[in-house]
Amino acid sequence: MPRFADLAERVRATEPRLGPVRLVAVDGPSGAGKTWFARRLAQAADAPVVHTDDLLDGWGDQFTFWARLEEQVLVPLRQGRPATYQRYLWHRGTFGGKPVTIAPAAVVVVEGSTSARRVIRPELSFSVFVDAPAELRRTRAVSRDGGHDVAFQQYLERWHIAEQAHFAAEATAAHVDLLVDGAAEGPAECFSTLRAVPPEEPRSAV
Repeated sequence: MPRFADLAERVRATEPRLGPVRLVAVDGPSGAGKTWFARRLAQAADAPVVHTDDLLDGWGDQFTFWARLEEQVLVPLRQGRPATYQRYLWHRGTFGGKPVTIAPAAVVVVEGSTSARRVIRPELSFSVFVDAPAELRRTRAVSRDGGHDVAFQQYLERWHIAEQAHFAAEATAAHVDLLVDGAAEGPAECFSTLRAVPPEEPRSAV
């Protein structure tokens, strides 16, 4: 199985495309295992992680959060400056708490659904799509967010339908550098791939 340490080396060997930063997107549907993968990769690469869920202004901001990510995170990093933002507090329905600061490190990981969208592809040094069977993803999402009521189930169903339509429209999985099996089990320092683009094969940015 591939190791996170080796992947981190591969990422560090890429050219920075977001100003001085090598931006890595970890994309995929809800419950696929993106957060786990992003944290492991970030640890191996000594990189900070931006979780896009922290920038969503509630369920209705599934795609429109990007302007906030651009303004508060991508613009300053592109300019070689620290990025600062406040997390969305889902239990309160508002942004707040201690501000998060992301330094313009050599590698920065952005994790979340639609993080590898078409608009950012030219500035990504590396991109990953994590996937898993639909039933497993749903079980994980319900267990993680603790929502068994009808309203939550409806929100989740709409979310899943919308993100699948987005991935199909943008052909996200076809444009990433690495496809990861989010259902696989194995040693903590390793991951399982579904498809990998060889380092010498150029990745399309369109």
